[in-house]
Amino acid sequence: MAKVTRKPTGVRRSAAARGRSQKARAARRHTASILDRTMAALPFTEEQWHKFFLTLIILVGLAFAWAVASFAGVPDLMRSQLAASASRAGYEVRTLRVTGVERMNEQSVYERLRDDLDRPMPLVDVGAIRENLLDMPWVEDARVSRQLPDMLRVDIVERVPHAALQKPDRLVLVDAQGNELEPITSEKAEKMLTVSGPGAQRQVGELTRLLDNAPALKPQIAGAEWIGNRRWNLTFRTGQMLTLPEGENGAKALVKFAEMDGRNRLIGGKAIAIDMRVPDRAYLRCEDGPCPRGLSTAMRSE
Repeated sequence: MAKVTRKPTGVRRSAAARGRSQKARAARRHTASILDRTMAALPFTEEQWHKFFLTLIILVGLAFAWAVASFAGVPDLMRSQLAASASRAGYEVRTLRVTGVERMNEQSVYERLRDDLDRPMPLVDVGAIRENLLDMPWVEDARVSRQLPDMLRVDIVERVPHAALQKPDRLVLVDAQGNELEPITSEKAEKMLTVSGPGAQRQVGELTRLLDNAPALKPQIAGAEWIGNRRWNLTFRTGQMLTLPEGENGAKALVKFAEMDGRNRLIGGKAIAIDMRVPDRAYLRCEDGPCPRGLSTAMRSE
């Protein structure tokens, strides 16, 4: 029978192995010592650390369980069951009350909310309903609330019509910021300010601020034309035209003209056009040409 003989471990190899083992134990002791010192430096007791790690493990487990349940569709199923139970208990949208509507078509609001009727209250998304209403041209703001058990209340804040915007093929009602509201006939726009010119819609807000500098003139202005994307020509209800300079000088010239009109009654007078594009000057033109020298000189001297 053959014998198996084992070669005895060399002295050097054995010593190297013991050295490595000692180094590993020393490294573990050093790491543990650093960790112990760090934990001891923190203002927490060992019991508090146990509670913390236990809570962390529970939260991780709950998050994992929720992820699995969500993947399986459990929350949606629970939501549907809750909605069905609420509906059977009478918590369902059966009444829709809309307030704040004066100018717009109220029926259009009901049409927007038609899909929310007979919906269980837990499934009513008031935020989505509000966003849907804000897409309507007339709606500046909207507040949507539930009134249990079966009412959905909608409070509308309407935009205020400010002017009629002249487009190539139609007139459109706009608010003070230039937001389009609805088409308007020329007959209904007769007594309103008419805004025209390429790019004028984007300047309606600026025009509003410009006219606020001379409130006494606002009722007498029939039209405003945006010229060259830089300045305004104003037309009064008398048919007279006021040419304003561009930029901030336009407001200064309008205020100056209001002062001049208060002293000399320019609106309704002989001048059919007043040009104020030159600082501290007013050039007047009458029907048959330049106005009489005496009148123009008086205007310039002011």
